[in-house]
Amino acid sequence: DCISLSDVSCYFSLLEGGRPEDKLEFSFKLYDKDGNGVLDSSEVDRIITQMMRVAQYLDWDVTELKPILQEMMREIDYDGSGTVSLGEWLRGGVTNIPLLVLLGLEGDMKDDGQHLWRLKQFSRPAFCNVCEGLLVGLRKQGLRCSLCRFTVHERCARRAPHNCISTYAKNRREAEVQAHVWVKGGCDGAKCSECQRKIRSFQSLTGLHCVWCHRKIHEECQPLVPPACDCGALRDHVLPPAAIYPVLLVSRVMGGLPGQGCAPHSPPGPPEPVWGCQERQDSQRDNGGTPVEETPQVSPLPDTHPLLVFVNPKSGGKQGERVLRKFQYLLNPRQVYNLQQGGPMHGLDFFRDVPDFRVLVCGGDGTVGWILDAIDKANLPHRPPVAVLPLGTGNDLARCLRWGGGYAGEDLGRILRELEGSTVVQMDRWRLEVLPQDPAAEGDPVPQGIINNYFSVGVVRGEGVGHRWGRVCPPGLTVPFGPPQDASIAHRFHVMREKHPEKFNSRMKNKLWYLEFATSETLFSTCKRLKEHLSVEVGGVPAQGWGGAQGALPDLMCPPQVGGTPLELGGALEGLAVLNIPSTHGGSNLWGETRRAPGPSVAQPPSVTDSETLRSCVQDLGDRRLEVVGLEGVLEMGQIYTGLKSAGTRLATCSELTLR
Repeated sequence: DCISLSDVSCYFSLLEGGRPEDKLEFSFKLYDKDGNGVLDSSEVDRIITQMMRVAQYLDWDVTELKPILQEMMREIDYDGSGTVSLGEWLRGGVTNIPLLVLLGLEGDMKDDGQHLWRLKQFSRPAFCNVCEGLLVGLRKQGLRCSLCRFTVHERCARRAPHNCISTYAKNRREAEVQAHVWVKGGCDGAKCSECQRKIRSFQSLTGLHCVWCHRKIHEECQPLVPPACDCGALRDHVLPPAAIYPVLLVSRVMGGLPGQGCAPHSPPGPPEPVWGCQERQDSQRDNGGTPVEETPQVSPLPDTHPLLVFVNPKSGGKQGERVLRKFQYLLNPRQVYNLQQGGPMHGLDFFRDVPDFRVLVCGGDGTVGWILDAIDKANLPHRPPVAVLPLGTGNDLARCLRWGGGYAGEDLGRILRELEGSTVVQMDRWRLEVLPQDPAAEGDPVPQGIINNYFSVGVVRGEGVGHRWGRVCPPGLTVPFGPPQDASIAHRFHVMREKHPEKFNSRMKNKLWYLEFATSETLFSTCKRLKEHLSVEVGGVPAQGWGGAQGALPDLMCPPQVGGTPLELGGALEGLAVLNIPSTHGGSNLWGETRRAPGPSVAQPPSVTDSETLRSCVQDLGDRRLEVVGLEGVLEMGQIYTGLKSAGTRLATCSELTLR
């Protein structure tokens, strides 16, 4: 079997953003080979065959799928002519959930009350919430809503009621008290929160679970539950619908107003929120001076810290996608943002005036840097503490803050409960300035695809005191940057991942690629005789008459230093690492461990280069110092990572560093 170029073109187009109606019309014209405006039986069969291929690629159980698709296409032929017109295709397609899923058109968050379907494989018996029949099959047997866990057969999806959760209050009455939202089933043999007896669900659809507090109860125990929902164990993080109230509600009539072309059977739609717009003089998005969208009225529950979650689906192979879906269920979906769909500014704008909110970044070190940069640009009234769920490859920030080297599928509810007890710590952030030797010289433009590995705050796993949130210090960047060999390896890794992303779909594969590039760097040693090409000075005083770059913020600028102490670089050194955190290269501590001396700490001078004094210097995230380490090559870096060597060569600690 082969897929024609037109099919490939179709599915590339379907992956782009846009209305389902537009995408359906595009696919109709693409499959209408003779251009007569209708799909005949052969063209319909071709569509069914292509959808079967997509279902197989998605590991869907296709044993019973083809007859369902054939019946589906027959139902779209409303006039029974044996052909499908464009009008019939659009009319039937927009309400046909399995068709939209297989064509890649279903997946974006819809209006309140509409389900967000995804194909699901169940590891234990599951039942349809529409017909209450058993879902059968060896692979992905049905569809489940990511927001409320409503589950259906493919054939029952069109009959599913629009009873999904509301993410905001539609009126003042709803804003006063948060009610439970019960969904039948989904209890998986759990104990009833009221009577503590097990909820058996192996033979039929039994039990109820609340989408907001996640209580699971017997149906007969429902009268025992108070009508007001307290949002359960995750109350500290959740923004319930009752806490979000639009500035303005307007009624929207689907299909137009009466007398203006409205379809005779088009019922009025639900109220649609309209967020009021006004200019903000004090805080503009990206400092751009254009009006920003005013956030709705948000009133969190008392004594809570609503959580704003950013997820990078590309991080950690497919981990990011799973984490995104789980957080959409555990929290209000309006608290969870996919960074691949518009970046972080929409979420920061929505939470701008929310008191005491926190940020959780689900991704790697680069993702954390992206969010911190966005927080700087957003000019928020209060800078929120930021936590990290490590989904990247190295995850050095999470490692040094004692949150582990990577998320391995742990219960997200437990992680959120741990975040609730976290405390705030400060962490240094630094500004890196690259200046030409000749100020009048015109340098090359900064590449748009520059590789960065900067980050700031995080959550620290404390000993005996729970966990600790990190808070951003004065605006800037935390920039741990490594030796030239590291830059060479990282550049090759970045170029290869951009060219072949399918080869980098897991943390283990990424590490193997790093190993391959590091091995070749060891063999060729492209960074020998470092001291012949680099001079290093620590300390110094700002140069006279230097006022900073044009248009820059004065408190972020680092003027060039003069009168610093030069560092002596040994002939065997091939690399220089400048550190701000005690972890790099996926867990290596290049500075090494240093025991803190008993008693009060002794104040150190601004710069330390004496080898004896450096032995007692301890790394600290918030000491306003950088650590400078010399390395003899990639082999030494590997020895430190594996524990065969304790550390590199300590060269200095300082607050100012100049490289020439």
